[in-house]
Amino acid sequence: MTNTTTPNTKDSTTETEKMPEQAIISSITSAVSEQRLPAGTKLGEQMLSDLFNCNRANVRRALSTLATMHVVELRPNKGAFIVTPSPKEAEDVFEARRTIECTLACSVIKNATAEDTANMRRTIAAEAKARARGDKPAELRLSREFHMHLATIANNQVLEKFLTELTLRTTLIIGLYNEVGSSDCAEDEHLGIVQAIEARDVQGLIFLIDEHLHHLQSSLNFEHVNKPFSTLAERLTITPS
Repeated sequence: MTNTTTPNTKDSTTETEKMPEQAIISSITSAVSEQRLPAGTKLGEQMLSDLFNCNRANVRRALSTLATMHVVELRPNKGAFIVTPSPKEAEDVFEARRTIECTLACSVIKNATAEDTANMRRTIAAEAKARARGDKPAELRLSREFHMHLATIANNQVLEKFLTELTLRTTLIIGLYNEVGSSDCAEDEHLGIVQAIEARDVQGLIFLIDEHLHHLQSSLNFEHVNKPFSTLAERLTITPS
């Protein structure tokens, strides 16, 4: 008697159905991290459905996930919008980042290898080149990547998840309240952080991280608010089919 194995079509279908949701989440978080999608931008369900060639149920699930990440705000009877952090929320985000990144410092000093610091130096160099050529999206992405190196090296997945969310929210805050909208991450400040890691100077590293984040926060002007513009398709760098 021949045994036949029936594929688990339910599981494969479920994974296939998730693909548009992951694409929407990835595209929106990427656009936020590069300030292509500023605070207050409306995310129309039908527009996203058309852009990603999926049904509106996929869109709603993706937006719900983004809401749990504090990237999207779901307003009853109005729809979904990229969150607009208040000045108090902005201050809270920076305080949380200082707490987390300084907490990670001990593990970073303990775990960092020569390859890790070489990767951080490459990120600094790439960020400087992006700044020099006026490529703001790349500069912002690389600045965020530099800080995420700390969580990766520390090997703390829980804090890495929190820092992923907080760095995204920081990008929104800077885009909203910084008049030039740039990261203001000075190359020498990032370099000093790497040098402290290489010297295994935990107190120096904590001081430099704290000083660097205070510098970023001091660039905010809560009386100045940048306004969103252009279409959602342009912001997501998607050409509608």
